[in-house]
Amino acid sequence: MLSSSDFASASWELVVQVDHAIEKQQRNITLRVSGDLHIGGVMLKLVEQMNIAQDWSDFALWWEQKRCWLLKTHWTLDKCGVQADAKLLFTPQHKMLRLRLPNAKTVRLRVSFSAVVFKAVADICKVLNIRRPEELSLLKPSGDYSKKKKKKDKNNKEPVAEDVLTLDSSSTSSGSPVSPGLYSKTMTPTYDPINGTPALSTMTWFGDSPLTEQNCSVLAFSQPPPPPDVLADMFQPRSLVDKAKMNAGWLDSSRSLMEQNIQEDEQLLLRFKYYTFFDLNPKYDAVRINQLYEQARWAVLLEEIDCTEEEMLIFAALQYHISKLSLCAEIQDFASKSEVDEVEAALSSLEVTLEGGKADSTLEDITDIPKLADYLKLFRPKKLMLKAFKQYWFVFKDTSIAYFKNKELEQGEPIEKLNLRGCEIAPDVNVAGRKFGIKLLIPVADGMNEVYLRCDHEDQYARWMAACILASKGKTMADSSYQPEVVSILSFLKMKNRNSSPLVASSIESMDMNPECLVSPRCAKKHKSKQLAARILEAHHNVAQMPLVEAKLQFIQAWQSLPEFGLTYYLVRFKGSKKDDILGVSYNRLIRIDAVTGIPVTTWRFANMKQWNVNWEIRQVAIEFDQNVSIAFTCLSADCKIVHEYIGGYIFLSTRSKDQNETLDEDLFHKLTGGQD
Repeated sequence: MLSSSDFASASWELVVQVDHAIEKQQRNITLRVSGDLHIGGVMLKLVEQMNIAQDWSDFALWWEQKRCWLLKTHWTLDKCGVQADAKLLFTPQHKMLRLRLPNAKTVRLRVSFSAVVFKAVADICKVLNIRRPEELSLLKPSGDYSKKKKKKDKNNKEPVAEDVLTLDSSSTSSGSPVSPGLYSKTMTPTYDPINGTPALSTMTWFGDSPLTEQNCSVLAFSQPPPPPDVLADMFQPRSLVDKAKMNAGWLDSSRSLMEQNIQEDEQLLLRFKYYTFFDLNPKYDAVRINQLYEQARWAVLLEEIDCTEEEMLIFAALQYHISKLSLCAEIQDFASKSEVDEVEAALSSLEVTLEGGKADSTLEDITDIPKLADYLKLFRPKKLMLKAFKQYWFVFKDTSIAYFKNKELEQGEPIEKLNLRGCEIAPDVNVAGRKFGIKLLIPVADGMNEVYLRCDHEDQYARWMAACILASKGKTMADSSYQPEVVSILSFLKMKNRNSSPLVASSIESMDMNPECLVSPRCAKKHKSKQLAARILEAHHNVAQMPLVEAKLQFIQAWQSLPEFGLTYYLVRFKGSKKDDILGVSYNRLIRIDAVTGIPVTTWRFANMKQWNVNWEIRQVAIEFDQNVSIAFTCLSADCKIVHEYIGGYIFLSTRSKDQNETLDEDLFHKLTGGQD
């Protein structure tokens, strides 16, 4: 028999705060517990002592001092390390969160604050009907975004109330996770590939989901262009250092929202974090394509990515076209060839082949690697030298370019052979001036080797540019993506081709949008309104017949073709260096960039990476490459975990294939991105 003193020494009092929605305030409950009591037993004691009949299944214990959830209910208090001085909170795991989407709309929905961010984002994307959630993440808004706003708000009498779309189904109890929405492995809704509206056959699926037909339209259709004064009031990065600061707020995907001090009903940004958009399909991805288009649109308008004036006008024309179609009550029924499903296309090809006919060449495997051979002009920039191009006979085979003095010497030794695997490719094009150039930055031991190629006409440029792009990724012209790449480049050049039409002049007055809304504020200052409208309508002439979703995809492709596309910048200090540099992280490489001049210094490919890790004591990222190349740097503009996660995330995304089902190897993601913190 235990005496009262023995009992007192074996048990102790534990104070737990209860976060109860009905009472609208936290209430302290004192429990007498012992170290061998498991977490589940503590929660059972709490519920019994409160004696309130409700569903408590979503509640869990949060340890304030350690900033962690006690989710392993079979663990004892001793095993968890919980003692009498522990501050525990009994609170729901799912709480309301406000998310600002790429299209500037804010949605409010119930999100798990106990699951890691990677899982929470996957659940959010299910509700919003966005496939491939691994490409997105949550970003804390930077203080820079509101710098200009605060100054202007002093003159405003009343702040404008934000229109928030709440996606919290009333039938969903607080104890259950968010509704799976429209997206599931067995029932994926289909959309009209012309205007992006949900197909009638799938409309009934909206019944039990918080994402109703009306809400779906809000997410799948683009918003009207912002007024010029609103656009001018928003933060625009003026340097690579500014761009680096914008990427400091990414949340850690391996930790929960609660662990990262995110409060209930706080606003976060939902953004595409990784610029590898896998399997974009108009049939299923109306919301995903629209949100991606909106993120690209804002990146162009706020000059988060650099583009030429000619390219800015193409983006403006596409925006004008998309806005017109989105605002129409009845979308015009453009005559468009219906998209053939890949499986149906493959079966058709097989059927034609079995019948002895000729199948579509794009579906056939190419056994012989094709080559390109033609006269091009070459220039190597040197100090104190004019830009003089010299003509040579070029041969492109596999992933290399060799050039000779003339065609007759092709069988001999080339003057030089350029291996394009891992090089940087940038267009050097002015369609109006009939200039079709390709800029190559080829990595060498001591930096980057700069080479310019000049083509004679559009077709030649499209074929050679597509080959260069594929070669930089380690692919040859035998790859199935070569012909689509050529077509995409030609399509983009066609949009750049300004054919003046008498109809343009007459329609300037009827342009129902302010042209300054469609370009960046800096571009708008260079032109008068009528002049800008005329140039936008001129460019619009080339895209006027495009269906809505196709125009958005064309905008995304044009965005992807910009030299800076896919680069995320961070301010770093390399080991052994006395000055700060910019580190550019892309889907397949790291680039060291001079912070002052913006010129790339060195490129390292992920394909050549042997290992990477973080020294958490000094917050230093160390990476080893082939040929005994190693680098180390500390991150100055963000936590080093963010950069480490970017590298591991891109390597994780490179493992995806169309043969896989929709499930993700979450363990592999955390293994590649966690850094054993």
